Amino acid sequence: MILVDWQIEDHIKRGFIRVDPFDPNLIQPNSLDIRLGNHFVWYVPGDAVIDPYQKESISADVEEIVADSIVLAPGQFMLAETLEVIELPDKIVASIEGKSSIARLGIELHQTGGWIDAGFRGSITLEMCNVNSRPVRMYAGMPIGQLVFYTTERAERPYNLKKDAKYMDQRQATLSRYHENTRGV
Repeated sequence: MILVDWQIEDHIKRGFIRVDPFDPNLIQPNSLDIRLGNHFVWYVPGDAVIDPYQKESISADVEEIVADSIVLAPGQFMLAETLEVIELPDKIVASIEGKSSIARLGIELHQTGGWIDAGFRGSITLEMCNVNSRPVRMYAGMPIGQLVFYTTERAERPYNLKKDAKYMDQRQATLSRYHENTRGV
């Protein structure tokens, strides 16, 4: 079941869902708007191959900045953080969706990583891309997306209890930690 406005507010006020900072004006009929943080990370264009199993190649040729705004160039991919830090209980999951007004500017908010497991705690790393033919300026603090909350059965092993919870308590835009996986054959 998707939580509606009054349920979202109630879950946050009662501490079942934690959102910091929380602004009740960001509650929508079926979601909670989230805002863009001020930490941005991107890969410098080049020919070096990124190998998901090699930490060094994941973190090589990366630039980052803390800024009040940033221009996303056409075709550019960038990681960004949400202003909000969230914490989900063991029976609520969330998905992150883009806001229509931002999508109409050509900004994709996430590539495929839009699922937030029960038990997750931290800021959310956004996988932003500009598919417009023109640059778009993005401002820290602007509503950039929305979280949709779903109630589920209680997870036996929520994210916060997983031994391999690579992104638990992440802050700022976080590069892939895929290299922590065991490589299968």
